[in-house]
Amino acid sequence: MKTIVLGGYGNFGARICRALADWPGIELIVAGRNQAKAAALAAQCSASSAVIDIHDPALAQVLTQLGAQIVIHTAGPFQAQGYGVARAAAAAGAHYIDLADGRRFVCDFPHALDAAFRAAGRIAIAGASTVPALSSAVVDQLTAGWRSVTGIDFCIAPAQTAPRGVATMAAVLGYCGEPIQVWQAGRWVAMHGWEKPVPVQYKRLRPRIGALCDIPDLELFPRHYPGSQSVMFRAALELGISQRGLAAIGALRRAGVIRHPARLAGILNRAADLLDPFGSALGGMVVRVDGIDAHGAAAQAAWHIAADDDHGPEIPCMAAVLLARKIAAGTLTEPGARTSMNLLALAEFAPEFAKWRMVTDIEPHDQHNNTR
Repeated sequence: MKTIVLGGYGNFGARICRALADWPGIELIVAGRNQAKAAALAAQCSASSAVIDIHDPALAQVLTQLGAQIVIHTAGPFQAQGYGVARAAAAAGAHYIDLADGRRFVCDFPHALDAAFRAAGRIAIAGASTVPALSSAVVDQLTAGWRSVTGIDFCIAPAQTAPRGVATMAAVLGYCGEPIQVWQAGRWVAMHGWEKPVPVQYKRLRPRIGALCDIPDLELFPRHYPGSQSVMFRAALELGISQRGLAAIGALRRAGVIRHPARLAGILNRAADLLDPFGSALGGMVVRVDGIDAHGAAAQAAWHIAADDDHGPEIPCMAAVLLARKIAAGTLTEPGARTSMNLLALAEFAPEFAKWRMVTDIEPHDQHNNTR
């Protein structure tokens, strides 16, 4: 299938292009606004390139002319985007996958796009990234056979020296200090993004402090696991000064001193580079769950992953790669629009983890949870 990766030379797009370049059944096109960058990566991948602006009113015609069969949208941030790219893909008769992490973008996606993609006989998937694709796969694996899931608590811990993108920084700053609806003690409560960091323990990483981030899982998981009483997601930067800096920006936003933190994304992204000598190339993630097991007893479990050598940014790309391969192979065929939740099993990620020498651990009875 002719597969166009929008933002194909970016931090995540380039990784997806390299993963799909030599895959049987996929003909790759690296696309973006910068012709030179798209052509350079295409040459590395033995692919072709195209100049595409996602805001082009004629995007559907452009995709049609290129013969697009799969469109992978990596050009974030998604928090401020509408569904123009997805609608253009449907109009062009192409399948669609994105890496969106914006809560409203992902959670509202099925309702907004399902009719269009069913009419086109094509598949559309939003949020094909660490959350909710990998996170839901982990929870399902940990709680297989359980009667109910009562609590889900997870935290991503990026390596300080791992490549960062301005779009990712802008997305992070977009909800810094903003009120976020979080499912706690069986009800919705308002908490503020990046404020009040707490300690988080990892299997193969040093302890860090993590703070609340706004992601689709905070809304999707309480719906999918109806017995859940709490769902929490945090991110834990490697250096405490960075974590506390974001908390300070959040406090300043709440006070009205900084009204639009996302505008600082470029400056802060460059400033973060100055701290790289004080960090490492080791990052990871932990998912902890509580619930009732098959025998009616209280149960706990945890899953950890550690990614060294700055390979952590490969993880957010894996779900899109796996889903594109499944569509191209004809093993994912049901048309319509959906989120990536529960579309992949944890075992499907295992070869990708192994490729990048990532180490995972499962603790059936985790006793190291200091985040709840």
